[in-house]
Amino acid sequence: MLTIVADENIPYADEYFSHLGTIQKVNGRSLCAEQVANADIVLVRSVSQVDEALLKNSTVKFVGTATIGLDHLDTAYLESQHIAWANAPACNAHSVVDYVFSCFSQFDGLWQKLLADSCVGIIGLGNVGSRLQQRLTALGVSTKAYDPLLSDPSGDALYPLAEVLACDVICMHAPLTTSGPYPSRHMIGLAELQQLRPDALLINAGRGAVIDNQQLFAFLQQRPEQRVVLDVWENEPQIDLDLLPFINIATPHIAGYSLDGKRLGTAMVYQACCQALGVPQQSLSQSQALMPITIPARLSAVAGLSHAIKQVYDVRGDDGRFREAMSSAAGDVSLAAKRFDELRKYYPERREFSCYHIANSEQLNPQLQRCLLASGFTLAVS
Repeated sequence: MLTIVADENIPYADEYFSHLGTIQKVNGRSLCAEQVANADIVLVRSVSQVDEALLKNSTVKFVGTATIGLDHLDTAYLESQHIAWANAPACNAHSVVDYVFSCFSQFDGLWQKLLADSCVGIIGLGNVGSRLQQRLTALGVSTKAYDPLLSDPSGDALYPLAEVLACDVICMHAPLTTSGPYPSRHMIGLAELQQLRPDALLINAGRGAVIDNQQLFAFLQQRPEQRVVLDVWENEPQIDLDLLPFINIATPHIAGYSLDGKRLGTAMVYQACCQALGVPQQSLSQSQALMPITIPARLSAVAGLSHAIKQVYDVRGDDGRFREAMSSAAGDVSLAAKRFDELRKYYPERREFSCYHIANSEQLNPQLQRCLLASGFTLAVS
């Protein structure tokens, strides 16, 4: 039987890993070397830094992070110590795209503009960015992508950063890197922000430090009408509280927090762990019946799409809870950081668009049906 140390906020850890040994739940943000010294398996999220300082002289054989990102793992050190590791690429990518679509639905006239002649710029064409581009293309929305790490192998046109920043909407999904030819940390500073059109919408649901938050604050003081959505923040959970009032939609790093994405992330890490350690996997079904929603038949494609999205996930609820929690901290940075983590720990259950079918789809106009399918919903089969 193995000893497993797991972040207490990893869902379904017991269901997947309990047959392998004893699970010890810990606070991932304060994970320390003493807690993992005698562990065989360590399961973390993005709030835990896994490196030599944590693992030196430990008995750890496998490290799994139930996240897409890897910037918190020192993979070179893990490999040098023959410690197997795995992340969960794309596990919550659809959840993040759902988040972006919900944000679009909060701005009057934006969907209509996008479906007409506007263009969405995408910075980072990885697991999330590519899926966002696929859904937008299916909807007939034009996109321009910037990703210097790609050489356009997929045939998708790539553009210079300046052209992407000139789009009507800019969605940031770049991973956080600090080395290499194209480090992404502070990729967006004052010079880049000043290239935005005054009526553009900037959304960051990738990594907080890709935007220099201090320069963003300075920019928004000069141009407070600029529309900005932040799900990720520099120095989480101790964010810049002075920046918050200037942000149109603000959430505590929960864009990828759908129940479906969380479960898939744990499942992917579990499968990799069993393979790395040579132990048999147990089979756990993830299939669930689709849930029905209805849309008033009189609605247009734009109104009907927004109606469906808000029924399933209205991001304003997260925004409201976040602002209330930060306000209750009364400017106390430490207390605000605690509230930030609590919002993530006790996040309400959210399902992805793909878990819903439109029960009255045969009553809807064909254009709305196409928009719903392209956005990830399922149409009821008569």
